Amino acid sequence: MAVLDRTPAPNAPTPGATPPAAPDGGRKARSDGTRPLGAGLALAALATVVWSGSFVTSRALHDAVPPVQHAFWRWLIAIAAVAPFAAGQTWRQRNVLRRHPRFLLLAALLGVTVYNTLVNQAAMTTGAGNMGMIMAASPVLMAVYERIGGTRLGARRVTGMLVACAGVLLLVGGGSLAVDLTAGDLWIIAAALSFGSYSALLKRKPAEIGQLPFLFATFVLGALMLLPAYAVSHAVQGGFEPAVGTVAPLLYVGVVSSAVAFFAWNKAISLIGAARAGVVYYLQPVCVALLSFALLGEAMGWLQGLCMGLILGGVVLGAARAK
Repeated sequence: MAVLDRTPAPNAPTPGATPPAAPDGGRKARSDGTRPLGAGLALAALATVVWSGSFVTSRALHDAVPPVQHAFWRWLIAIAAVAPFAAGQTWRQRNVLRRHPRFLLLAALLGVTVYNTLVNQAAMTTGAGNMGMIMAASPVLMAVYERIGGTRLGARRVTGMLVACAGVLLLVGGGSLAVDLTAGDLWIIAAALSFGSYSALLKRKPAEIGQLPFLFATFVLGALMLLPAYAVSHAVQGGFEPAVGTVAPLLYVGVVSSAVAFFAWNKAISLIGAARAGVVYYLQPVCVALLSFALLGEAMGWLQGLCMGLILGGVVLGAARAK
């Protein structure tokens, strides 16, 4: 009598075993990308709203805290805020981080050392609203970088970007496309270039580096690169007076605008890419204008309403998933 071969076929499930989960975990939202898109847009919007408040704090501190010292203390506070959550993971990934020194140094230089220092410098001679509006130009650079990298942006996203950009230009120019730039405006343009380059660079982050170790490492490296400039500023300009009016804004930019917002922004880009997250970033001048109206009592007229409508419309059009 022939002996039956009971060895399971190579791809056959073992009797009684639980069938393997589908690659998407059985969740349709994952398969069509709806859930990552929604989460990415929400995280990008959170970072944008939080950063809008940081322009107000930068302007509020421009007479009390020198720009470099403002940036340095911001990152020291951010390091202290992130350390309890990230120090252990960063130590465990120390060998992974050592394999990517150039990427980490460039990300820290653009996103930590340079960007916020330039924003603080701009705040010396230009208002928070103007800074927020000019910073909204950085998504253009993000989209250019992605296109150079071979990403197809699509007609809808490009159209949304152009509509939002037109709203920003009209808002900056007071109803005219002719923009009169001050020294502070030039500083914030440089900051926008730095932030746009940082955001595009995030797409090249090695997958083996975790989000928290990356955040913690760039904060530490960025603060270390700022240390010589801080020492010079302290020697030449002197320190600042620790008081409620200086410490509270520094805590906001250190904990909320740095630790929370940078984590949200970096995660958003990992989910939806720099170009789509950049479209959401166009909301920043709207947020800054609303904060200025609510906190500073600045007037809002029909022009501001029209430009905000253009910006919001562009964001909705550009951030939507193509059908």
